[in-house]
Amino acid sequence: MGDLLLVRHGETEWSRSGQHTSWTDLPLTEHGEEQAKSLAPLLTGRTYARALASPLGRAIRTAELAGLSGLVTDPDLHEWDYGGYEGITTVDIHAGRPGWDLWTEGVPPGPEGHPGESPAQIGARADRVLARVDTALAEGAGDVVLVAHAHFLRVLTARRLGLAPAEGRLFQLATGTVSRLSTEHGRPVIAEWNRRA
Repeated sequence: MGDLLLVRHGETEWSRSGQHTSWTDLPLTEHGEEQAKSLAPLLTGRTYARALASPLGRAIRTAELAGLSGLVTDPDLHEWDYGGYEGITTVDIHAGRPGWDLWTEGVPPGPEGHPGESPAQIGARADRVLARVDTALAEGAGDVVLVAHAHFLRVLTARRLGLAPAEGRLFQLATGTVSRLSTEHGRPVIAEWNRRA
């Protein structure tokens, strides 16, 4: 059975400043583009049963620059809908709501079409992705690579390891990195995390 590779997109202006970025589809910075290009050696030489990406431009561009081909977008790989906290930093949120924690409290509703999501809702999306990943891996045609966003991939990792969605808080994930989830004695494990070229 193959491995599951997780690629977090390269840096954007808001990932650099710490602003919550979900549906605001910012391009990669120049540094983010360099990060994405530097991932190619970590991703080449593998056979992929499936290559999936978030439909947002920053993920698709990262995949392209990293040399991934045959990419299919998957709406379930979209970043956490931050609702009313889109574009706001945690520091600014804490100024009006001390002690707020995304992982346990979720977010308030945002503008129309962006109601925000709870950890449980993100967990349900991650579970759907993992069901598709398991189908692809069971076919034995190679690894699966997902190109997406920090909070979503952290929740997906927690779910892969059998943890609650909120336990994604345990897995810090930097921009422009590759992480690998594998198995050991039939159990899911983290084989590599936050790897850069």
